[in-house]
Parts: sequence; structure tokens; C-alpha cells
Amino acid sequence: MTESSVNKTENGEVCHRTKNSVKPGRNGYVKNHHQYHQQQLKYGYPEEKVQHTTSNGVYTFNESFEETPMLVAVLTYMGYGILTIFGYLRDFMRTWKIERCQSSREREQQKDFVPLYQDFENFYTRNLYMRIRDSLNRPVCSVPGAKFHLLERVSHDYNWTFHYTGRVMKDVINLGSYNYLGFAENTGACPAAAADVTMTYGVGVGSTRQEMGNLDKHEEMEKLVATFLGVESAMTFGMGFATNSMNIPALMGKGCLILSDELNHASLVLGARLSGSTIRVYKHNNMQSLEKLLRDAIVYGQPRTHRPWKKILIMVEGIYSMEGSIVRLPEVIALKKRYRAYLYLDEAHSIGALGPGGRGVVDYFGLDPQDVDVMMGTFTKSFGAAGGYIGGKRELIEFLRTHSHSAIYAASMSPPVAEQIITSMKCIMGDDGTTIGRDRLRQLACNTSYFRRRLRKMGFIIYGNNDSPVVPMMLYMPAKIGAFGREMLKRNIGVVVVGFPATPIIESRARFCISASHTKDMLDTALSVISEVGDLLQLKYSRKRKQSFDETTLEEDD
Repeated sequence: MTESSVNKTENGEVCHRTKNSVKPGRNGYVKNHHQYHQQQLKYGYPEEKVQHTTSNGVYTFNESFEETPMLVAVLTYMGYGILTIFGYLRDFMRTWKIERCQSSREREQQKDFVPLYQDFENFYTRNLYMRIRDSLNRPVCSVPGAKFHLLERVSHDYNWTFHYTGRVMKDVINLGSYNYLGFAENTGACPAAAADVTMTYGVGVGSTRQEMGNLDKHEEMEKLVATFLGVESAMTFGMGFATNSMNIPALMGKGCLILSDELNHASLVLGARLSGSTIRVYKHNNMQSLEKLLRDAIVYGQPRTHRPWKKILIMVEGIYSMEGSIVRLPEVIALKKRYRAYLYLDEAHSIGALGPGGRGVVDYFGLDPQDVDVMMGTFTKSFGAAGGYIGGKRELIEFLRTHSHSAIYAASMSPPVAEQIITSMKCIMGDDGTTIGRDRLRQLACNTSYFRRRLRKMGFIIYGNNDSPVVPMMLYMPAKIGAFGREMLKRNIGVVVVGFPATPIIESRARFCISASHTKDMLDTALSVISEVGDLLQLKYSRKRKQSFDETTLEEDD
């Protein structure tokens, strides 16, 4: 493929697909064009550039996961080791009542009962989580848009309890909410439509869909979702987490095999466990690992009996919310077709945030939605609402309507929430007669590229795909998790910090979520503050050549 066959931006990144006459092979792979190019760059910065050729064109797939520096890894382990030693020392002091224990404990009269609280299991909560608790669960008192207001709180007992001061921290730049397209707002067409529906239908339904809770708004919403996804039928649910955890058990059972990515969301993991199926985990986004499990499943069958599996289901996510990586969907679909498995795609973070039309990772790669057996997603991110959906063939949806616990027993979605979804989805599709949706999709892509590129130039280690609006920035050391969150809030920037056990023990991070509602001035302010705090806490770990970050560089980049 020559350089002239793709469109490039000014910085050389491929951002558009091109048409060609290449046709996929029978097994789903493209002959002589499906190649992996993994480069080890000069400064120890591995960046994988993979060319995907589909029937719709050629895509460049850029992801980077810089290796943890050895010294940082050693110091991180030492930090957790010191915290653990002091934790056991404090537990010893609590046992002998030298220090007051404020965690949940069993009553003396119940010591012979089955324990409700395992002391060792609560060790992390008592001695590590409490140190950074002030950086988490902060109370928001406004719309979680590009800027929001926070209630100020203080703790006088080392984060065991909090007291509100009565003051409000106003206009904090929000880099933590999943407001990808900026529809979490209190002005505009969506809030106005939701308010009108509230006056007509009320807020609650008071019944399940199968009884008296099936409104015409629900029917309209499901038809619109099916059209948006390009599938035969769709079904919606009032809770995104339950969409996975309650529907997977309806689809899978004993004698079935689930192949799950090691970084799948907890809702997928819970649903797989509740199904009673055999679960096997493959390495994150590693197609060789997945293919080996598929091959072994076909060759050896079920344990002991060696009978064929009733069903084999591959479970993946569109965008992995902690890594910022995008699933290698063309390869997954090719393997699914080759070994005749089923594919369950969770697009909670990718729907509305990826693709030319905002239709998720399937749209991003230009693939056929019919190649995905179960398309799942949520309305809590890009649509500024709540709930989730499942789309696919009509037979699948009709089966779930009568077998899904989430459909049979859960209350119907609130009418104003359904109207928020309808209005925002029409806006994305352009059915509202405006270009607001298209403009926001373009703005999100520009903001994401700009923010990621700037952080890398400043010397931070950034994980994930170049097109992912989820931007993890590595902190590593446990003491820097809380420090980063506090220092950022002092400078009026709200961020999310994440540590073990949500991440590997040496890979604590700050997770930024970019929104179309962020202006360039907001991003520049946030980047300047991040650079300042990064210098203060010595977070610029990247071994790539660090480039200066000043106003001249900003103007040149524009």
C-alpha cells in the first residue's frame, strides 16, 4: 500500500479509510493484506501499528503500551510492601486496642457464628483504600458536563468519615465523566424533550414490560436503536450492568464454553459466572491466545466426556475502560467464523464514541453488524441517559423477552430517560435536521487526538488506542494515586484515579475521559495543570524524547 492511498492529517496519522478492490477470504481474513507490524522504537517505546483491510477499506490501528521502567516497578513494589507492613502493625495495635478500629467487626456475642466480615479480606480497605478515599466518591452538585460543581468536604479521622463545609467548588473542569458527546446537559433539545415527556407520562412506570409497563416510548426507542445499530431487532433495559449480568445466563448454561478477554468488565464476568458455563480467559486482545483456546475447544471438547460444546461464546468489549484499547474486531470475527463460535460484543464505551456515524467499533472498522451475534451497549456514556440494550437477530431478541430475568422482573425504563435516549440518538443520526451530532462526533475525535498527543509530548506514559476517548495516564506508585487527585483538585481539575485491585498492582493510573463538550481552552488549561503536577510528583516516566510544552508548541500544533 503506497502512502498516497490513504488520507493523512498534518501530523502524519492515518484517520480515514480508502476504498479498494481487495475482497476478504472465505475464512474472514484478507489474503496477503492482513499483517501485523510491531515496532520497537528507539527509546523503548513499543507502538503497534496494524493495517486492517476490510471490504470497506484500509485502516491503520495504532495502540501503545509502554513498558513499566524497571526502577519505577521496583519502587512501586517497595511502596506496597511498606504499606503492607505498616498495615499489619496497625492491625496489631487495633487488636490490643492501642488504636481505635473503625471498620466493621463482628460482635463478641456472634464470634461462633459464620463470619460476615473477613478481617484479611478487609485489609486493603482498612489500610490502603482509606488513604486515598478523599480522592474518590466526591459529591457532585451540578450537571456533570465539561465543568461541574463539587461539595467541599473535610475529614478529621484520616478519611474514615467526612464533614461538609457548606462551600461549593465551582467550575471544576471535568475529566472523569463518561460524557463523550456532551449530552449530559441541562439545556438544549434533549433536556427540553425529556421535560415534556415527564409532564405527560410522569417519572416512574410502576410495572415491568411484560405487565403494565410497556409504553409507546419504549417501542419507539427499541425500533430506533435497531435502526441505529443496523440489526433486525433490539431490546432495552433499565440498567447497563444488569444488561450483561442478567442476559448472559439466559443465553448460556451448562455444557457451554465462554471465552473471555482477561480485562472484560465486571458485569461480563458476573454474567458468565452466573450462567454456569465453563469459562476460559485469554490474554488481552491477543488473537494467538484466543485461537489456541478455540482450537483446543474444538479438538478436545468438554472435560472428561470430550463431547462437543453446546455453544462457544467469545466475549469482548469495544473499548476497554481501564486500558483505553480497542478490540481487534476484524480478527475476532475471522476467528469466530473459522471455528463457528458466537460473538458477544459489549459496546458500553464505544457506542457513540467511535466510527464515522458514532455507531461504535463495528462502524469504526467498517464491518457488517450481522457478523456480530449479540450487540450490547449502554446509554449511560455517549447518550447522557441510563440503561442498556441488546441488538441482533429477531429470534434472539424474542427469546430474551421471555427468558431474560432483567426483562421479566425489572421495572421498565423511566419515560424521560427513554426520551433522552431517543432525542440524543436522532441527533447523532442526523434525523433531527441539524448537524449537531456529526459536529460533536468530529469534535470528540479531534479532542481525543489532541489530548493524547500532548500528554505523550510532555513525557507521560499513556495507554491505549490513539482514537480512544478513554486516556489512562500511568501513576504507578501507591502514594502518588491520592496525591495526584488532590493536587489536581487544588487547581480546579476533577480527575479519576484508579489503583489495585482494579488494576495490576504496579499499574495504578489516572483515567481521563475526553468529551466533545471540552473546548480547546479547557484542554489547554488541563494539560498545563497536568504538566505542572507531573513535574511536582515526578510522573513523566516515558523514555521517549520529552518535548517542551509551551505556548509556541501549542500554536504550531494548531
